[in-house]
Amino acid sequence: MTERITSRKNPLLEHVRKLDSAAYRRQTGTFLCDSPKLVDEALHHGVAVQCVITADGVPFPDHLPDAVRRVHIPADVMTSVSPLPTPQGTLALCALPALSPPDSLPDGRYVVLDGVQDPGNVGAVLRTADAFGCTGALLLPGCADPYSLKTLRASMGAVFRLPLYAVTLPQLSALLEDAGLPLYGTALRHDTVDVRSRDLRRCALVIGSEGQGARAETLALCRETLRIPMTPHCESLNAAAAAAVLLWEAYRAEEGN
Repeated sequence: MTERITSRKNPLLEHVRKLDSAAYRRQTGTFLCDSPKLVDEALHHGVAVQCVITADGVPFPDHLPDAVRRVHIPADVMTSVSPLPTPQGTLALCALPALSPPDSLPDGRYVVLDGVQDPGNVGAVLRTADAFGCTGALLLPGCADPYSLKTLRASMGAVFRLPLYAVTLPQLSALLEDAGLPLYGTALRHDTVDVRSRDLRRCALVIGSEGQGARAETLALCRETLRIPMTPHCESLNAAAAAAVLLWEAYRAEEGN
């Protein structure tokens, strides 16, 4: 059954507007997908979609489960509720995943985000990790919410494809030790080596915050730190660019064997 809502003050639409707030997302256990592509990705990868809202004339996604609430609204009401400057006509309310880490990590390659606060960078790193075959992503405290609107857009659906776990530093240490996976960071210290000299096919790679890099406590857990070769007049890359280089090196080594 399809509902039709025309009032901009309808409780459902007021709820949608509030989902721009991270605190409100956590309080309600809900996040918002704001384009047909993201909604399709969420459905395809098993996200618990609760409600789909479309503008008049825009069809509901294919293979939408019968249990999902369906709502049509006028185009001008969609403009008032969509977070996009130019709405694409489809919104979905989805259940917020818990992000609890497993008891043990499957063997593989992981990216660790340590206080990466920019949603665009978090989304870009997750998109890159997905593209270059990472097994999952581990989010330390201080990272931008992976289910914020900006992060979701920047990830291009990778948030739904890549296993994500929110961990504390002690949890990270225990999980990696149990899995026998070395942790590598990017920083200059006495044991820094060229990234090209290490086998990164099975490991965890730390990407630090935009301003300060990885925290000292995180770097203290690293087996070694890695240096990305670059011209002498450049000191560093931003978080997303550094992640792309490291993850490409790891993927290249894996594909070559």
